[in-house]
Amino acid sequence: MRLTHGLAVWTMVGVTALWSMAGVVTRHLEQARSFEVTFWRSFFTAVSLLVILPLWQGRRVGLRLPLRSRYFWFSGLCWSVMFTAFMVALTLTAVANVLITMALGPLLTALITRVFLRHRLPARTWLAIVLAGIGIGWMYGSQLSLADPNFLIGSLVALCVPLAGSVQWTLAQKSQSEGQNLDLVPSVLLGAVISSLFTLPLAMPFQASVHDVGLLAMLGLFQLAIPCALSVVCARVLKAPEVALLALLEIVFGIALAWWGAGEAPQLSVLLGGSLVLGALLLNEWLGWRQNNV
Repeated sequence: MRLTHGLAVWTMVGVTALWSMAGVVTRHLEQARSFEVTFWRSFFTAVSLLVILPLWQGRRVGLRLPLRSRYFWFSGLCWSVMFTAFMVALTLTAVANVLITMALGPLLTALITRVFLRHRLPARTWLAIVLAGIGIGWMYGSQLSLADPNFLIGSLVALCVPLAGSVQWTLAQKSQSEGQNLDLVPSVLLGAVISSLFTLPLAMPFQASVHDVGLLAMLGLFQLAIPCALSVVCARVLKAPEVALLALLEIVFGIALAWWGAGEAPQLSVLLGGSLVLGALLLNEWLGWRQNNV
């Protein structure tokens, strides 16, 4: 499957819109809570990918899994952390807090690759790290003054998502430097299976209504399985900075959907601090793209 550049851009816009629907959908759950929410979404993601992968890559896709590669298993573990932490964080704090915390992913990736892969960081990235740190401090400081314990816990849980994503990207780069070609789509399936198995005992006894299970099944298929597969296809056409910039739309879409669809208006400090974080990321990615295309 090969896309033109323009079609890949619009496909990534659609992908970010699908990713962003998790927050507003979870606000309409009736009885499912915490780990049960995570279990059902991960379970239906795994079921969906078990159908999608053979249709996309052929019925023998299972025979081509890189089961002997430690990077495949580490990648799956990272996906499972992201799946689990993201949904648990949404049950603890506001959608805007979770999404802006996740926006630190590109900067955390830069720092981790600097430490473990010895990649040099340009001055623009250090500047973005400082500005993003100020934005996060602004947002968190004002929220902590409200003495809301769930905000801090939820934000720390949400921080596991960009951390796991950064580790996964670093592992993928290292595997490529060693001549391995890590297929990230089957790793998504592995992560969904691990997340389901881990959260199953914590989700018992089940309390979700039929309505809840239906919504979480929709998330598994349309919010994870389909967009994750499409993002891999788009990444073959778009440059890394383009993908990073387009992925930031998930934050904008997610906050807007939660505001419009669930009446969850973000705090002014969250909007201002988050704007500084997004501005720092946009500046870093745009300068990098411009430097590579001069």
